[in-house]
Amino acid sequence: MSPHKLGFDRELYIKLQSEHIDARRQKIGGKLYLEMGGKLFDDLHASRVLPGFTPDNKIAMLERLKDELEIVVAINAKDLQRQKVRADLGIPYEEDLLRLVDVFRERGFLVNNIVMTQMDESNGIARAFKNRLERLGLKVARHRTIKGYPADTQHVVSKNGFGKNEYVHTTRDLILVTGPGPGSGKLATCLSQIYHDYRNGIPAGYAKFETFPIWNLPLDHPVNLAYEAATADLDDVNMIDPFHLAAYGVQAVSYNRDVEVFPLLAMLLQELAGESPYKSPTDMGVNLVGACISDDEVCREAAKQEIIRRYYKALVEERREEADPTVSERIALLMGKLGITKASREVVEPALEVARRTREPASAIQLADGQIVTGKTTALLGCSAAMLLNALKVLAGIDDEVQLLAPESIEPIQSLKTDHLGSRNPRLHTDEVLIALSVSANSDEYARRALDQLQNLRGCEVHTTTILGSVDEGIFRNLGVLVTSEPQYQVKSLYKKR
Repeated sequence: MSPHKLGFDRELYIKLQSEHIDARRQKIGGKLYLEMGGKLFDDLHASRVLPGFTPDNKIAMLERLKDELEIVVAINAKDLQRQKVRADLGIPYEEDLLRLVDVFRERGFLVNNIVMTQMDESNGIARAFKNRLERLGLKVARHRTIKGYPADTQHVVSKNGFGKNEYVHTTRDLILVTGPGPGSGKLATCLSQIYHDYRNGIPAGYAKFETFPIWNLPLDHPVNLAYEAATADLDDVNMIDPFHLAAYGVQAVSYNRDVEVFPLLAMLLQELAGESPYKSPTDMGVNLVGACISDDEVCREAAKQEIIRRYYKALVEERREEADPTVSERIALLMGKLGITKASREVVEPALEVARRTREPASAIQLADGQIVTGKTTALLGCSAAMLLNALKVLAGIDDEVQLLAPESIEPIQSLKTDHLGSRNPRLHTDEVLIALSVSANSDEYARRALDQLQNLRGCEVHTTTILGSVDEGIFRNLGVLVTSEPQYQVKSLYKKR
């Protein structure tokens, strides 16, 4: 079986990007605040739309600068109050912040400071989390909501604007500012720090390390449109950088928030340093991702698939929350621009066909060689569990007639679920199937061979005809399988167990 096609040169990226950041630091001099757009440690979106870009690409690149780098993590106090969850990991932002600090420290990075942005003392949840962070030995600076930000530059760049924010005392000259998600206040943190540094006689500058949109790809390139799909809930849009076009007569892709805030940044640097080194938002960036795309067609196709996955994700979330189809309609417009539909996802129709034939939930997976394997609902197995076993058989070259799990090994698990644990569904979930398969692997050669193939599911596409339960969702996420679901529940009821 052939591996998944690659479209991105990982090693070239690590080399070029680290060199470019170091060169920008040397050019600016003094402290350089590097705003990290997107995920730093586990950029799963980038790894999906740029096959070959690994989730740890950015952190591996920054390890070359580790001894000169300090990390500051920003978190929006309002996100804490809203109990915002990082969707790809299924954990709240406050837990993701702690996870990030642990990951950075395990890799030898210096991280001691947290900035709580848009902090209001009436926010009890944020106050409690601040106290928790301080008990854990972290330093927490409070940044306020500034009236008129970013448009009223005179007020923002004053003692009543950035001047009211608490200063973060850093010990190194290269400071990377990151956060658990979009809207964390990373840019405002950088600008506030520059304001305070100059007030303290410390020269400082700013640059942005934003993976998407990719400035030197066309505005309508699928990779850039996939970024719009990923941020559709924020109503972000890609756009031609008007400042870059005016300054150089060259088109470059940026996005609305960077364009909106650029006058503030230029004015801040002009006021504090005497001049701004940047004529456009594009100038601020240090992004060399576009230079490391090795196969444009592979990346185009991967990005189109990501947009369809985002569409299905939006449909499911809207169904769960009984919300208006705002986000899904925005993504549908992007699909229309590219001429793609739900049917462009090759696992959709096979899953739906099995569901029509059996009148029960069904699923389908596309393996790395393009082969599609389906799973149907039976008395013993849910469709996802059945599909998983069928796929492992194909990968291991095991005949379809072979039973990897004997009914007598499944029935005790079913009995435990229904007779003792209160479940009304006797069918096995994917986690229960994998446990049973692991136990069988000690004595059964077929089960051992099937289990050895789990690693080859990473990156495979899956579609289910009903909304997945949290258990199956978590298993597929851990296996690295890319799942979409129809926005339908298996059982029609008013109360949905999540």
